Amino acid sequence: MRRTAWWVLLIVILGSGAAAYYYWQQGLRQPVPPQPSKTAAPPAPVSEEPAIRYPLETGPAQPLPALGESDAATSEALAGLLDRKSLTQLLYPDLMIRRIVATIDNLPRKKAPMGMMPVKPVPPLFARAGTQDNMVISPGNSTRYAAYVLVAQAVDARKLVGVYIRLYPLFQKAYEELGFPKAYFNDRLVETLDHLLDAPDIKGPIKLTQPKVMYEFADSALEARSAGQKIMIRMGSENAAKVKARLREIRHEVTRRELKSKRP
Repeated sequence: MRRTAWWVLLIVILGSGAAAYYYWQQGLRQPVPPQPSKTAAPPAPVSEEPAIRYPLETGPAQPLPALGESDAATSEALAGLLDRKSLTQLLYPDLMIRRIVATIDNLPRKKAPMGMMPVKPVPPLFARAGTQDNMVISPGNSTRYAAYVLVAQAVDARKLVGVYIRLYPLFQKAYEELGFPKAYFNDRLVETLDHLLDAPDIKGPIKLTQPKVMYEFADSALEARSAGQKIMIRMGSENAAKVKARLREIRHEVTRRELKSKRP
């Protein structure tokens, strides 16, 4: 198993507020109705733009740096949510938005590239117990995540969403550069939140195997799950429950305006 499995905690918390400005400009535009005509109008061309599933309103646009020059602005914005010591200890100072976007996109996939993690690795090593023929995740392994769970619980979800509403055009730009020029980062973000919330709650010992260098789940059904869901499993049931509670709160903040607009 990867030593740095814990990084999903802060990545999701830091990335999950990205939600709004682009949709206010793009997603809420209404098509111009056709003018009446005595002759049959030709069929309207099929739009190549996918429907936005989670459009959100926002306020007026604010000046932002270019994506390649956004690290200082991102760090300054996050400093209002986390103390600078935590930022220095936990986050890589370069390519911050690109790292978060790439990781959010990859969490529901089978693998998430280590080279684009926004969060630094932390000791100690992954903890296991038992013999080579009967290995399990050590009950003490969950303590490795304690500091990051505390950070996740301490960040104010509403303030986080507010910060990323302001920075959202940079997130959208990074997502387009990642290879999705006609997709919307907020849609992928909500997808990822839902996917992590759907991770199974495994109680009791989780058996391991070590076919090569890395540890794997002995249960093939667990091993076949995505990178993000396996991280939720590895952090332990109690930690996962705390993180899921915060993810639900963040999902509510990301989608609450849209939900409100759908009410009769």
